[in-house]
Amino acid sequence: MRYIIIGGTSGIGLAAATMAVEAGHSVLAAGRDMGKFPDAQAAGAATAQIDASDPESVQRFFAEHGEFDHLVLSVSGASGAGNFRELDIGELRKGFEGKFWPQVACAKAALATLRPGGSITFVGAISSRALKPGTAGLAAINAALEAMVPILASELRPTRVNAVVPGVVDTPWWSRVPEAAKAELFEKLASEVPVGRVGKPEDLASAIMFVTTNTFITGSIIDCDGGWKLKNP
Repeated sequence: MRYIIIGGTSGIGLAAATMAVEAGHSVLAAGRDMGKFPDAQAAGAATAQIDASDPESVQRFFAEHGEFDHLVLSVSGASGAGNFRELDIGELRKGFEGKFWPQVACAKAALATLRPGGSITFVGAISSRALKPGTAGLAAINAALEAMVPILASELRPTRVNAVVPGVVDTPWWSRVPEAAKAELFEKLASEVPVGRVGKPEDLASAIMFVTTNTFITGSIIDCDGGWKLKNP
């Protein structure tokens, strides 16, 4: 099987690319920053550049790379968080431009070369349903993606459409936080989830491999969040 993983050169996408290669699949890991390509190449994936926020780049990318079986959408942004009273609407718009629109644009453009019976997997975030103060903007972005999944699964059949939804995962998404502050934050967040730790990219990669290879699952939202959305006792 051939995988195309958008955002496949870092974090969750890179872990998924690595796991897919290890399972014997052909993988094209795509991203905007060519400086991140060596890690994906070292894992055995081919690499290609795409600016998922640019519709022309997206169309050109899929036209150039031919038929494939599984599309994984691990594109994200860092904007849209904060208490609603202080939330800059421009930042929320940037959040949609950084995640929602790129994932949707790639899913649509891929349909011309995605083989029937293949799959599309969105990577969301548990902020969509965790009901945490300060995450209304993030919830809106990720809930919008989730809302599309069951409808697309019906509309695009026999292509399967699912979403994998992480909680707090130790990826480069957190690189904007100073290391000492991140360690303190992760310790606090780990104490608030039933599994007692923050996630690893490999946790999500395993869930992605499950939904792409299990041909009897579609229209599903798979929470891989360590129980983050659950209330503390």
